[in-house]
Amino acid sequence: MEKEFLEPVFVDAFDLDDAWFQCLCKILEKGHIYKITRGSYEGQRRLEFDFVVVRVRRPGHQIIPIIPEGMSIPAPTDMEYIQGYLNYLLTAVKTESEDYTYGERLVEPKVRVKERINGKEMIKEMPLNVNQIEEVIKIYKEKGFGTNQAIMEIGMPSDIKLVDPPCLRLIDTRVRYGRLHFILYFRSWDLWGGFPSNLGGLQLVKQYMAEEIGVGDGEIIAVSKGLHLYEYSWDLAKIRTGKTDLKIG
Repeated sequence: MEKEFLEPVFVDAFDLDDAWFQCLCKILEKGHIYKITRGSYEGQRRLEFDFVVVRVRRPGHQIIPIIPEGMSIPAPTDMEYIQGYLNYLLTAVKTESEDYTYGERLVEPKVRVKERINGKEMIKEMPLNVNQIEEVIKIYKEKGFGTNQAIMEIGMPSDIKLVDPPCLRLIDTRVRYGRLHFILYFRSWDLWGGFPSNLGGLQLVKQYMAEEIGVGDGEIIAVSKGLHLYEYSWDLAKIRTGKTDLKIG
């Protein structure tokens, strides 16, 4: 029988390894299977939460997922990759083929507009002259912690026209109980490979910002209506969670 309502899922995890493992377990049990009609891997199937909230109490404790010895599956990420991803988040460097990077949107955002020059249509980038990471640090250091305005935006209205719009849209922040916390929103999110690398890199950004502000490192709360597993990773998830007898699809 078709469900009448969405089924929100809440994951309360200790660290990032625990969060990844719990999400794998729950998506195998509660995920919705559908065929992708637009977006990455169009024509293939995804297993996806209706809506999920993932709370990580101590994200700095164990950043990368642990694959037990003897399991014949690859680790989804490692610290070398996450350190490289940190550079991606903290700089505006991008290739000619990229419409944006998260780092560009955070530290040197630009608006792309079409112009006709000498009869030829050109794309012009107009800088917004703001480094959101440094502005958030400045707000907390100069104005204190009693604010709800220290939010960093990745998404722009024009992203709806992109072939691959940003998955991460918002990084909201809160300093409370002596610690800096991140509240994240992902419109779409690959659980197998994207989740551990994204959260690992963002955790390092949070640690940097907390040190600059002069507070402790706090929690991550991530929200998504699109946390999913692509079909190629279903068996990998079943092996990692020990649910090899589970039938899906």
